[in-house]
Amino acid sequence: MGLLERVRQTCAAVAAGALSVSIDLDQLDAVEPVPAPQLDPDRHYLEGSREEVTCFFLCLDSINFGSGWFPTLRKRPGCSGYFTVASALTDRFRAQGPWSSAQLVALDGPAVARVLGQDSGHELMALYARALNDLGVFLGRRSAVAVVDAAGGSAERLAERLAAGMPFYDDTGFYKRAQIVANDLALAGVGTFADLDRLTIFADNLVPHVLRMDGVLRYQAELAAHIDAEELLVPGPQEREIRACALHACELIAQRSGVAPRQIDNWLWNRGQAPGYKAVPRHRTRTVFY
Repeated sequence: MGLLERVRQTCAAVAAGALSVSIDLDQLDAVEPVPAPQLDPDRHYLEGSREEVTCFFLCLDSINFGSGWFPTLRKRPGCSGYFTVASALTDRFRAQGPWSSAQLVALDGPAVARVLGQDSGHELMALYARALNDLGVFLGRRSAVAVVDAAGGSAERLAERLAAGMPFYDDTGFYKRAQIVANDLALAGVGTFADLDRLTIFADNLVPHVLRMDGVLRYQAELAAHIDAEELLVPGPQEREIRACALHACELIAQRSGVAPRQIDNWLWNRGQAPGYKAVPRHRTRTVFY
């Protein structure tokens, strides 16, 4: 059984036995289509060579986590935590180009903090440095393009290799960031994958939040109160239920609509950028997986 089927089966099983989260089947049609997803050319490095852009997204997706810490980041004006990180990394690539594997391995927390415009002692900076160190080791003497092309045009195979090769990608049961790499590379025009539409959603904390606000997900009262009070949710059963129910609900939506789950993810993630969604607390968990 491949990674994608394992994710689907795991999340369906968690959703079936969930105690704190449920799916309102009558609300599944609340997800309405929006324009096709695009990468922001100002906040993402898209203008370089294929090797440079591929390296950019491997770096960005290696540190595409930390939503539990985002309220403590120094954000750029008008930017979320994700876009603060993406924009700063884009600035670095535009000014200096990509890091070599050896440079990635040598990075430390203060060095990453300087790139991202954050305090050198921030806990997340050390985690980002470790993630980029792992990427440098994973790449070794290979180019970024060689690593991607070695997957033979399979998004699933690329995700499997990322998850097996770097601890922070080994998000058992979800593999959010391992999956999103192929999607980002395809949107950037530097990767082609025959099985791209077999990807699941990229289970994080924003997509479940949008589904909750749209009435698709319902939280048990105590869990809802905890999240609404903006208290951190520890990694564990409730947090897994939130992500698993969101993923399984999107599988059901995909079956009804005939739209690929990754496309549904983009609809929901973009919808979540609206002020009304941002004004309501979402669950926050300090994890290296999203």
